[in-house]
Amino acid sequence: MTLIPISYGDALVDSFVEAARHAGEMALAYFRPGTTTRAEISHKAGGSPVTEADYLVDRFLKQRLETLLPEAGWLSEETEDSLARLSKNLVFVVDPIDGTRGFMSGRSAWAVAIALVEDGRPLFGIVHAPALGETYVAIKGAGARLNDKIIEVSKIHAIGAEARVAAPVFLAKQLHEAGLRFDLQPKISSLALRIAAVASGALDAGFASENSHDWDIAAADLILHEAGGRLASLDGCAIVYNRQDTRHGLLTAAPEQIHAEVNAAARLVNGLAKR
Repeated sequence: MTLIPISYGDALVDSFVEAARHAGEMALAYFRPGTTTRAEISHKAGGSPVTEADYLVDRFLKQRLETLLPEAGWLSEETEDSLARLSKNLVFVVDPIDGTRGFMSGRSAWAVAIALVEDGRPLFGIVHAPALGETYVAIKGAGARLNDKIIEVSKIHAIGAEARVAAPVFLAKQLHEAGLRFDLQPKISSLALRIAAVASGALDAGFASENSHDWDIAAADLILHEAGGRLASLDGCAIVYNRQDTRHGLLTAAPEQIHAEVNAAARLVNGLAKR
């Protein structure tokens, strides 16, 4: 049961979008197209890079979104996790800058990603890419939009040589070796944007390698679903968010009508890789 009915034009939704856009402006102050960011760079445990812009945006969003909806829990890539979120029906799932490596090196495909998750599934999602001038927004049951225009997935009926697909290079190689033919598109640093591009029809399918987290995919998951597509794990099931373990395995994103084919190919290469 939906705890907070929301729709396009609601003041609360408008405030979420406004917060994402303001966060994007904050990040843009540190972004330099085609060259290294002016933000200070450090590394987290495990070696992944993070910038002062990530932390700045994260702090802003936490304060702003918790003010808007104080009953919601919080899960973000750049905030120390608290398992108190597990007792919440509503949880914000946030990546302050999805595609940090691209952001750091001056590539424009990075985004602010915000989802409001209710009982394990997204109720609202926004993927805002300020350097591209793209804002994807979706509300459960109300469709998905890019810059306020309704979007739908590709009408393609089978994966073939002309299908536009985004995938990590190593995975694309495995898929080709397994007999799947497609047109591999240039790398998109932000996983959220990769999935959103499937939602808009700019891509016909997308793959995400193992170890993505809730914050990478929750907002884009809803955008894809509302545009007529599916994001799923290899078992074909919808992804459940706000679990204790936020990591996910190999994921596939595709229009509903070809998702089974795409998922079958992913299962095949996953099985071959583990032999």
